[in-house]
Amino acid sequence: MSGFQSPITIKQAIGRIKNNEYLLPAFQREYVWSSYQVENLFDSLMKGYPISSMLFWKVKDEAKNTYKFYKILDKYIEKYHIHNDAFNTNQVNDFHAILDGQQRLTSLYIGLCGSYAFHRYRARWENSDYNFPERILYLNISRTFPEDESDKTYDFSFKEKSLTQGKVLYQDTNGDKWFQVGEILKLGDGDSDYGIFEFSDDYSLTREERNMLNKLRSKIFDKPVINFYEIEDSKPDVAVNIFVRINSGGTQLSFSNMLMSMAIAGWQKKDARTEILRLVDLVNNKGFNITQDYILKAFLYLYKADVRFRIKSFDNEFIDLVEEKWESIRDCIDELFELLKNYGLDRSSLTSNNATLPILYYLYHRNIYKSFSSAIGYADERKEIRLWLMKTLIFRSFGASGDRILQLSRKAFTDNMDLSFINDDITAFPSDTLSSAIRQPTEINDEYIDVHILTIHKDNKFAFAILALLYSNLDYRNTFHKDHIHPYVLCQNAGYDWEEYDTILNLQMLDANENMAKNAKELKEWVESETTPETRDSFLKSHLIPDVNLELDNFPEYIEERRKLLHERIKDLFKRDTANVITSESEDDFEELADEIE
Repeated sequence: MSGFQSPITIKQAIGRIKNNEYLLPAFQREYVWSSYQVENLFDSLMKGYPISSMLFWKVKDEAKNTYKFYKILDKYIEKYHIHNDAFNTNQVNDFHAILDGQQRLTSLYIGLCGSYAFHRYRARWENSDYNFPERILYLNISRTFPEDESDKTYDFSFKEKSLTQGKVLYQDTNGDKWFQVGEILKLGDGDSDYGIFEFSDDYSLTREERNMLNKLRSKIFDKPVINFYEIEDSKPDVAVNIFVRINSGGTQLSFSNMLMSMAIAGWQKKDARTEILRLVDLVNNKGFNITQDYILKAFLYLYKADVRFRIKSFDNEFIDLVEEKWESIRDCIDELFELLKNYGLDRSSLTSNNATLPILYYLYHRNIYKSFSSAIGYADERKEIRLWLMKTLIFRSFGASGDRILQLSRKAFTDNMDLSFINDDITAFPSDTLSSAIRQPTEINDEYIDVHILTIHKDNKFAFAILALLYSNLDYRNTFHKDHIHPYVLCQNAGYDWEEYDTILNLQMLDANENMAKNAKELKEWVESETTPETRDSFLKSHLIPDVNLELDNFPEYIEERRKLLHERIKDLFKRDTANVITSESEDDFEELADEIE
């Protein structure tokens, strides 16, 4: 049963580590303590300070073989030997996975049974015994630190093995005697005929030096200082959630960091961290903003029925699959964001990274992602995907509901959520099916257009999607600007309402060069400079400008006529066969999808 267990001694803990009864789960971070921290830990033990409770997960049944586990590190070499060795848990008895306490247990194990090698000052950074000398933990049994000399009382220090020659007792040039700490495991064993008294006689130790050894022996053998909470639950997520709660300190730890650690530990042929972070940088250099969370979520969305971040999803079989498919997943994600870049999107206008995952799924499982962003043969599909994505961004469909909406969107591709491939019957991007699955409107009413779309201001993050939908004929591989049709300054000076002249009602999308040429010209002057009597109508139509008196004095009529023009244009864009209509009354229902998350 889960709960605090009877505390154990350090000797008992060391024995369990040696017997592989204490292992590390793959999501644990690596050992990071400095040699100074290890020395301080042993000083704290000698002074009787508590070393905090630990958190152990009792691993049994199928969990033993479903996830990867690692041995606790005993030989640390800075930069060169920092990874824990994998341990095959097939055909082993139940054991404990260390969720909290790894740094302390590893430090105790290194101090008593291992070595710590760190870089020699001013030496090369190449891996050699000289540059990274092996060091063993010793205790100065001849004296303690005066109170005004150090915050430590007991002088523990990692000594170079080449200096001490590995001696159990080493005497330095000051005459101080240093005892190799790990040897206490032999001297303190009550079953041995050779103990501390015999050792003290052989090495002519003083009474004070012998007492120091006895104190060390007592701390290792007699005092049950290892307090731990045991979780006895077959579900790893339960254990990890407790770990997160205990260690959050008021700030939620990143569950995805643990999953990332599992992926890193599980890949056999590639460096997962390097590969994933390299892809993140590649995408972000295109002008976007994704993290490793997006990549991990993409793994789940492509291959798992459950898209939530859960430990059980990242089992050995899944991690092996992701590594096997990595190159194709990587290339598809790269091509996806190349496509989004060609749509004119960037980190500010792509208001939901999750909204791109259905596109990724479609491109990947239909295996059409190679050159999809530029190949002529995919032109119609690119238009269809673009139309769906811009509408999705406008309606914020993937905003509040997270994993629940992702889960629903998967049903547009296959009803059988256990299948990790696309439905063979789908030969085109399923826009309407997707919209229906996530309850996204495929038609829109008058009030919603006037209240929730046409009132969007220029600097609003959703303005680009609306304008890109209205001006869909432009080639967004070029640089485009959101432009005030009646110049902002002129409207402001004339005293017109900011709620009208800075909104979609007075905005258009212009090529950057065209916008710079327009500059702050009055609308009437600009149109006359760009057109002839024969081309004026087509120019106004392509720029979605109403054919009215375009002088600034006529701004109220221009605004009203443009409202009508844009209203009809948006309504026409949202006309589909599906009768899924949004109204201002149903908007709240749409936003409340977040409440459906389990």
